[in-house]
Amino acid sequence: MNEIRRVAVVGAGQMGSGIAEVFARAGLSTVVCENGPDALRAARHRIDRSLHRAVERGRITPGQREDAWTRLLFADDLEALADRQLVVEAVVEDERVKAGVLTVLDKVLADEQAVLATNTSAIPVTRLGITTTRASHTLGLHFFNPAPVMPLVELVSSLHTDTTVLNRVESFAKDTLGKHVIRSRDRAGFVVNALLVPYLLAAIRMAEAGHATAADIDDGMVHGCAHPMGPLRLADLIGLDTVQAIAESLYDEYREPLYAPPPLLARMVEAGLLGRKAGRGFHAYTSGA
Repeated sequence: MNEIRRVAVVGAGQMGSGIAEVFARAGLSTVVCENGPDALRAARHRIDRSLHRAVERGRITPGQREDAWTRLLFADDLEALADRQLVVEAVVEDERVKAGVLTVLDKVLADEQAVLATNTSAIPVTRLGITTTRASHTLGLHFFNPAPVMPLVELVSSLHTDTTVLNRVESFAKDTLGKHVIRSRDRAGFVVNALLVPYLLAAIRMAEAGHATAADIDDGMVHGCAHPMGPLRLADLIGLDTVQAIAESLYDEYREPLYAPPPLLARMVEAGLLGRKAGRGFHAYTSGA
């Protein structure tokens, strides 16, 4: 089986840009695909800022930063991905949108052995894979934010994923990307979010009920339980719209009250208070914070 060297990321928001940076820093030819020049410009800025931050913090050298840039290509047409061996979709956490992207990629990719990977946080991979003709070569490859820093990747096989393909991608994630890989069955939320999201929702319900301020709830978990970040600040980092989407997927599958999005979360998303990326969520953020 050929070594994976040509990759792409579709969707270059916070997560997609981070995944693209991981690929480029690993020495891979990486195409970043977004919808239009404005989105591509934002993606370039996002990746450039992250690479500069990595240099400032001593994670990479200036030379490694320059080398990563030489690996990056930007496109606004999925047809540009025809020669890729692995494509990760990292578009909005919406099943219909993700399925639409995967369906087009299925037709575009020239190599029958090319792998389609979804970075979904909670949507069952089987439902996405069967929208293509290559369900055996479709799997979940779930990175965590910020992808260049967080070491974990969840590898999720659907009911159709070929074992050889799964093993190939696991080796790629471990040996080429240097990630720590855990495997999960194809269940909504996989491993991490099935545990994490009920915790975040419980903190939101606590704030909604007025038991404590957002700052005190977060301080309680940071200073009382040694968490690196409180639950509400973490929800802000993930994006409250993403937290809501994951919770809805979990509740749709399990119908358990602990997965139900609290009304406050829905109101904040409706109001555009999405967390760090919007400048305000449960906490306020200045530019670059």
